[in-house]
Formats: sequence, structure tokens, C-alpha cells
Amino acid sequence: MRSGKGDPMATEAPEHGPVGLDAVVECAHDVGKARSRRTKSERIADLLRRCSEDEVAIVVGLLTGEPRQGRIGVGWATVADIDDHAATGGSADDPVTVGELDRALDEVAGIDGPGSQERRRAVLVELVRPMTPAEVEFVRSVLVGGLRQGALAGVMADAVAKAFGVPAAVVRRGAMLSGDLGETARIAAVHGRDGVEAIGLRVGRPVQPMLASTAPSATSAVEDIGASVVQEKLDGIRIQAHRQGSDIRLFTRNLNDVTDRLPAVVELVGSFPAESVVLDGEVLGVHEDAEDTPGAFQDTASTFSSGGSSARVALDVRFFDILHRDGVDLIDEPLATRLDHLASIAPGHVVDGLLTDDPARAEAFTADALSRGHEGVVIKGSASRYAAGRRGKEWRKVKPVHTFDLVVLGAEWGHGRRTGWLSNLHLGARDGEAFVMVGKTFKGLTDELLRWQTEELLARERRREGITVFVEPELVVEIALDGVQRSTTYPGGVALRFARVRRYREDKSPSEADTLDDLRRLVR
Repeated sequence: MRSGKGDPMATEAPEHGPVGLDAVVECAHDVGKARSRRTKSERIADLLRRCSEDEVAIVVGLLTGEPRQGRIGVGWATVADIDDHAATGGSADDPVTVGELDRALDEVAGIDGPGSQERRRAVLVELVRPMTPAEVEFVRSVLVGGLRQGALAGVMADAVAKAFGVPAAVVRRGAMLSGDLGETARIAAVHGRDGVEAIGLRVGRPVQPMLASTAPSATSAVEDIGASVVQEKLDGIRIQAHRQGSDIRLFTRNLNDVTDRLPAVVELVGSFPAESVVLDGEVLGVHEDAEDTPGAFQDTASTFSSGGSSARVALDVRFFDILHRDGVDLIDEPLATRLDHLASIAPGHVVDGLLTDDPARAEAFTADALSRGHEGVVIKGSASRYAAGRRGKEWRKVKPVHTFDLVVLGAEWGHGRRTGWLSNLHLGARDGEAFVMVGKTFKGLTDELLRWQTEELLARERRREGITVFVEPELVVEIALDGVQRSTTYPGGVALRFARVRRYREDKSPSEADTLDDLRRLVR
């Protein structure tokens, strides 16, 4: 394994034996405690330099909470009590290596059919027998998506750059085009800068999508960016379409292949005047008797999941960007140029937009988009390149945020770095003299608030079921949310979308909380 050829930052990696899971857990602990991004990335880089070629991608996946196998059908019901089978102090003579963990996850990912949950659990039980409790908790958090120790993709890209002497911008671009930060890290470890720079956009291989940061208003976004393209923000499912001749593949924002679910989109992309093309867009539900009226997100998701068999809405697609056309990569072209290409490729299937540097015109376009049932707008610099995988400042999303005062009905014990704290809140709205559950959230909680919340909720404990502590409905919390949707999960028939905690309202009593009818008014 070597670092970037000719790069003064490059250092030859020392030889080591197999990397143990204990080293990864220790690194995750250190990164979680570190405050600065630089300290986090340097700590991870130290560990990556110890890895063999085969271990690099595994460790990157584990530390970012995205194992190489992706989602493998394991939830809390499967892993809830696997720690009962772990060794009290672990096995110093025969520690579990990251390679052994990776092979076990491969095995678990391949299990399906009747009794699969119990068979997955049996494999995990055998895996954790020699592990320490800390190692088991780490594995559990990775499997159920609960790892939160600060090694996000941006920090990891910096760490890969430091470990193998490759500029961070080159690593980020390589990860963007490969769609796989772990594989990019492996290439950096083996082939250095030259190898990472050789990674190119390949039609048929999904690219990490460019993301938008948040702006409080269209005015502030245009004032910051200048000449902008203001586009409708559709409340649908992001889709990336790849076509090479007659071979058409569709991917979600998580880079999952969903081609078989969207035959109508496949047919549409196949009709476009291009031999090869990569498009970025959104699939959304529309009412067949009013095609300009978007359906509710859960209706779109239901139709999407059923492969179009839902009768509530029909699926349509609108594209807002193009990354490649007939052998030419366009990601480094200005957005205005890309949109010219898009208009000629997909006429009638492009997201509505406006080119302007006038905040007043942007505000008017935003108001119109909201009035027609869209989420809001995305405001993009007209000269911006497609910086995939990054939530930069050249794209800004603007959408209304609603706040409601709700009552805490209970909370679930946290895991990972939130172990020992009551974290995931059960939220209720007032319905006459009772409170009806309308959702859950663990978003927006600082460590200080978690400590206070745990003490206050335990003081109001009524009963426990599994990991949930139910409490007297006395605490009122202000919740920000993007919207409300119909739900069969909760008795009130509604559920919160993207709920997060703003603050506790110690100045309000439960009788002053918002009502179920207040929430129902937001359902489209």
C-alpha cells in the first residue's frame, strides 16, 4: 500500500497485522469526544494508515455508520439482546478483527426467506461472543443506523486525504463520481492521487447527488448568491436516471437501484433524443384529474413502493439537472449551460424555474410554488457546477417551517453516544381532555437538553415497556416540522414530517398545547 506518487504529504504506511474491532471502537470513541474537525480527521487518518488494502473500505464504512453491505435487514428486534451473549471483558487473546466482522455481515446480508430474522440473529450471537460490551454496542449502533460519533462523510474525506497524501478536494470528487467513499479510500491507499484522479463519471454507476443547504427566505438566498435559477422544490422521491443505449437504470438519492419499480420512467428516458445521458430529478405523485396538483408525499411513496399499483396518485417525473450527454460530462459546466442541454433533451419534463437576480421576483415565484402545493423552492447559482455529495452554499432550499407545542407522552432509551439518556420522544397533541400520539423525534437534542430531559421524564414515569418509558403528560415541547401527513400508524390519523425539538416550553401547561385539529389543517 502506498500514498500519492510524488506528493510531499505522502508517507509510506507501516506494516501491521489485521486491524481489530477494538481499534475501530476506540477511534470512534475518540472522534466522538473531539470537538474540532481537524482532530477528528487526524485520529481517523492514524487508523486508516494501519489498514491493509482490504480493510480500508471496511473501516471507512464502519466509522461513517454505513457498512459496506448497506442495509441488511437487521433492526432493533434482531439485535436487542445480543449483548447477553458477549464475553464479560472480551477476548484479549483472540479479538474480533474488522475482516471477521465484514465476513459475518456478508453472511447476514445473504440470509432471506422464512425464519430469516432468527437466522440472522444466530449469526450475530456467534459473532459477538468474544466481544467486549463496548464492541457489541458499536456493532449494534452500526447495524440499526444509530452511530453518531462525528465521522460523517466530510470528516472522513478529510481523513482519507491526510492518511494517503491526496488533496481533500480530489478525494471528495472521487467519492462523488464513484458513489462510494470506502472504495475511493481503497483506491487512494493503493494508487494514491493518480488513482483517485482517474475516477470518472461512468454512465450506469450512480453519482452522489448534490445537496442544498437551507436559507430562511428567497430574498436572503438571492442576495447571497446573485444571479440564480429558482426552481420548484417538489415533494417527491429523488431519482437519478442513467441511459447507455437501450440500457436504462434508475437510482434513488441513496444510490439504490429502483429501475424495476418505475417502468413508465424507464420508457420516458428511453424516448429522449440521446444515446447516453445522466439526469437528476424527482418522481412525484400527481392526481390524474388535476395533473398540476401534486399528491401528498406518503401517496407518492406508497405508489413508488408498490411499483405503480396504488390508485391514489399516478407517478410523474420532472428533471432539474443533467450530468452527462452523449459522451460529454457536464458536471463542471455552469448550471445555466446544463439547463440548456436539459431543455433540449427532456422538453415537457423539466422542473419549472426562473432565472433572476431580483429578490422580489424570487419571492413571487416562491409564493406561487407554495400556492400550487409544492414544498418551496431551491435557489441555485446560475454559474454553479454540480458538486455532488456536498451540501454547499451554491444551492439553497427555502421552505416554510411550522412549529407546534406538543406534549411528551414518553421517551425511548438512547443507544450509541446517547446510551443512558432518554432520547426518542413520543409526542402527543391535545384532543379534548386527552392527548393523542402524533409522532416521535430525537432530532435537535443537545447533550445538555438530553440530561435535563432524562431527569425530568424519569421524575414523571408512569410505566415501562421495553426501551420506552411512559410519563405523565406534563411537559410541553416546541417542535419544528416540515408538514403533516395522513397516517394509519397513530390513532389521530396524522403523523409529523421531519420533526425536531426547538425548546421546552416551561411557560406552558399541557392544556395550552396545540390540538389534533391544528395539525390536521396542515394535511394536504
